Amino acid sequence: MDVKISLPLLPLRDIVVFPSMVIPLFVGRDKSISALNEVMKNDKKIILVTQKNSEIDDPKKTDIFMYGCEGNILQLLKLPDGTVKVLVEGIKRVRIIDFKDNEKFISCDYSYFNDLTVKDEDLFPLAATALRRLEKLTSINKKISSETINTIKQLKNPSQIADNIASHITATISEKQQIFETVDVKKRLNSIIKIMENETSIIGVEKKIRGRVKTQMEKTQREYYLNEQLKAIQKELGEIEDGKDETTSLNKAITKAKMPKEVEKKMFTGIEKVKKYEPNVRRSNGC
Repeated sequence: MDVKISLPLLPLRDIVVFPSMVIPLFVGRDKSISALNEVMKNDKKIILVTQKNSEIDDPKKTDIFMYGCEGNILQLLKLPDGTVKVLVEGIKRVRIIDFKDNEKFISCDYSYFNDLTVKDEDLFPLAATALRRLEKLTSINKKISSETINTIKQLKNPSQIADNIASHITATISEKQQIFETVDVKKRLNSIIKIMENETSIIGVEKKIRGRVKTQMEKTQREYYLNEQLKAIQKELGEIEDGKDETTSLNKAITKAKMPKEVEKKMFTGIEKVKKYEPNVRRSNGC
């Protein structure tokens, strides 16, 4: 067991850092900034651990997950407002053995925990399936760039492929943490595939609902337009004398209006329907 003693720990809000993941972080808490300043004096390594509740400002042992990622600080920039922007790279999965909170910063003892694979088991077909699911998902949600997809495709290690996909998909923090803690690479890939399939299914349902709503709105708008056109024609013909052929006059008015062919056809159809009931309407309204 390889144990590191008193390496500073950086609690993270709303993000799980996976091995081989490079990401910028904005740090504002005093203890976290002190931890960064400490590691910059040495080998620039720090333990990145996600908080269970992002709203807690001063997390204790019970407020963080006990599995995190050893990270390397690639760049550190102090901003004018007192916060710090750091570019970090995830290196290896670690298990927190001891949590130490002192006045300046949090530190911890930890050990590495490695991937679990079955000897001679080929996981590339499963990794390829995960990549296809990612491409399908990306084609409908447009959240991941083609450059990112191509970068992941270049990876040769199924574990790295799984981690890179996991870092980009939409999932809750607890879901991502569960994926992170799954050392069995086959199970990790299957979990990622399931999450992507669920998201693809949800997006498909949402699209169908939006399509139905749009169709209904367009239908309502067409009906409103037809009604307004009919009102305009009726107003124009309001002075037609009794006994004259009102249907012929309406037809002429519709043609004169030069409305779209689809609308014009529906107007003519509507007039024919009205014509069928017109005698009955007149008799029922007679005095």
